[in-house]
Amino acid sequence: MRKFVTDVLHEHHVSDIETNMMVLAVDEVCANIIIHGQPSNLEDNVKITIKVDQDRVCFEIVDQGAAFDILKYSEPIIGDLIKMKQKGGVGIMLVKKIMDEIEFQSGPKQNILRLCKNVEFEK
Repeated sequence: MRKFVTDVLHEHHVSDIETNMMVLAVDEVCANIIIHGQPSNLEDNVKITIKVDQDRVCFEIVDQGAAFDILKYSEPIIGDLIKMKQKGGVGIMLVKKIMDEIEFQSGPKQNILRLCKNVEFEK
């Protein structure tokens, strides 16, 4: 997945910095879907579609697992995570900071997450 996203973004002349940020965001979302949304069904798939426009990149991530509405996620207090020595818990916060637009739809058979980022393409 990381290679696919990286290759597509490089083909469209997205800077390395923005590519790395978007790869991190998409990786975090996909990892959460695989770990938390579909832990018992090996037949389910995660489908990623990338749309590149003049000034933005959008990812559509479709899965059939348990729904998690990223828009309703409340950010943790970092100091509390450190005090509790808790690993994890900041990935969704990073996704929300990296991406400029996030949409989520959930139906009876699938979830659709759209992540969009405004970018300046290199010449």
